[in-house]
Amino acid sequence: MMADGPSGDRLVEMLAALANPIRLRIVATLAGGRDYVSHLAREIGVSRPLLHMHLQKLEAAGLITGRLELSDDGKAMKYYEVTEFDLHLTAAALAAAAQTLTPPDPPGPARKEP
Repeated sequence: MMADGPSGDRLVEMLAALANPIRLRIVATLAGGRDYVSHLAREIGVSRPLLHMHLQKLEAAGLITGRLELSDDGKAMKYYEVTEFDLHLTAAALAAAAQTLTPPDPPGPARKEP
């Protein structure tokens, strides 16, 4: 893709991570500033295990980062924040990204029936 946009594979990964209402809410909430898991779960209205699953997907896509910190009382707290990203989706940008997609695996040899 053009130098100012992600490659096709990266774009697919980012869009797949954002293609979920809970993950979109997480990114929107974190756009207001970093937050820790328990508070973020309450803010979004989901359980912590469900939140962790979505945070892992967003972190794997490079859209958020997490860091473990100790509170004043010595309690470990995991904070997340949004990484800087800027997506401009236009037909031309998608066409350019498509040119950089990893080609699909070629089909294997046809199996003969016994």
